[in-house]
Amino acid sequence: GPIVMTTNCLIEPMQDYKAHLYTRTVVGWPGCKHIANDDYSEVIADALKMDGFDETLPAKPITVGFGHNTVLSIADKILAAVKEGDLKHVLFIGGCDGSEGERNYFKEVALGAPKDAVILTAGCGKYRFNKHDFGGLGATGIPRLLDVGQCNDSFGVVQIAAGLAQALNCGINDLPVSLFVSWFEQMVVAVLLSL
Repeated sequence: GPIVMTTNCLIEPMQDYKAHLYTRTVVGWPGCKHIANDDYSEVIADALKMDGFDETLPAKPITVGFGHNTVLSIADKILAAVKEGDLKHVLFIGGCDGSEGERNYFKEVALGAPKDAVILTAGCGKYRFNKHDFGGLGATGIPRLLDVGQCNDSFGVVQIAAGLAQALNCGINDLPVSLFVSWFEQMVVAVLLSL
């Protein structure tokens, strides 16, 4: 079906799909149609013309919504997990992992994370592994995969780290956090430098 790009994380589209790629607001690409005035009628018409999928696959839920306010609202559970030894490390995976099939680094890192680690994500790299069931963190009910959002939500990761450091009475750099980041374009570079 047609795709509407709403963020500037756009790499050169495949020639045979360019006619079905639409952009809006500040996003654009030569040869792609641009939506003006929130008029999606051409996108809808394009979708109705296409054949659709050959089969319907079972739905696979993805847990989202762990912005900094949400995570910090359960700081008591997180601190209890630290105290009980259920949480010993935090992995932050942020940025882009590319569209090439062999680019699996972020997936390998996530799937190799120890059971006493939480994985925070921000960016498109998570799409390689975010349908995997990582289970929960001990008896806390907290999922081990916490999606903070896209690259421009990396500031929220900093807020989570600052809140946990304050609660643990240490500096941010004293936290057991490992960063795994990459990027394809300038906006992501600027965002990830905030870390």
